[in-house]
Amino acid sequence: MMWKAFVLFVVSLYRSRGLIVQLTARDFKTRYLGSYLGLLWAFVQPVVTIAIFWFVFEVGFKSAPVGDFPFILWLICGMIPWFFFADTLSMASNSIVENSHLVKKVVFRVSMLPLIKLLSALLIHVFFVAMIFAFFSAYGYAPTWCSLQVFYYSVCLCVLLVGLSWLSAALMVFLKDLGQMIAIGLQFGFWLTPIFWSLEMIPEGYRFYLKLNPFFYIVQGYRDSFIHHVWFWQHPVYTVYYWAVTLVVFVSGALVFTRLRPHFADVL
Repeated sequence: MMWKAFVLFVVSLYRSRGLIVQLTARDFKTRYLGSYLGLLWAFVQPVVTIAIFWFVFEVGFKSAPVGDFPFILWLICGMIPWFFFADTLSMASNSIVENSHLVKKVVFRVSMLPLIKLLSALLIHVFFVAMIFAFFSAYGYAPTWCSLQVFYYSVCLCVLLVGLSWLSAALMVFLKDLGQMIAIGLQFGFWLTPIFWSLEMIPEGYRFYLKLNPFFYIVQGYRDSFIHHVWFWQHPVYTVYYWAVTLVVFVSGALVFTRLRPHFADVL
């Protein structure tokens, strides 16, 4: 019965794919409608953050290259997927509460709302992935075939985010403090993931525990694609581990959302 509910949940979303695309385009436009810079605001904050880190660590502290690669190239391979992860999870978690009028008054497939936030953020992420290619080319590192697997890791991240978004969006309706907990969790997650520090700085005995963080697989994957030129199948154990964790999160998120959905209107 549980698996039947999960399959019906996913199939219903697939049948609504056209509406999801339309609502994603609408959400993408309305987020920046009315501001003077408009769509540029979607890119300003990440670009400024990367510029600050680059100035502080490469210009100010004159950080040494990581593995013979300029620090800024090593940094953006970790920062850009993190921006996508953090922004999507924050927006998707609030998607049901922010659109309570749709839950209460309209016959609407509410499970689309977290997906719409994810796809809207994905459009921004694609631009920044293109920026990674541009940065590496500007520094004289031409893209290789291995660089294209960055899209595989983007898909990996999207699947994980879908499950987390369904789970957090459904729970947020009943636990209003969850938003603050997610914000704190993202801060811990940023510093516990080797985004702007190298895993080699950590004693060998602790590295195993840090690698249990699924996002480590994503950050390492982006760097493997552009810097180390290592294919994902060359890490078979960790690839299997990542997908096992991700599928558990994905299925759990769908089932929790399905179970709680009938009670949304009573609480909102």
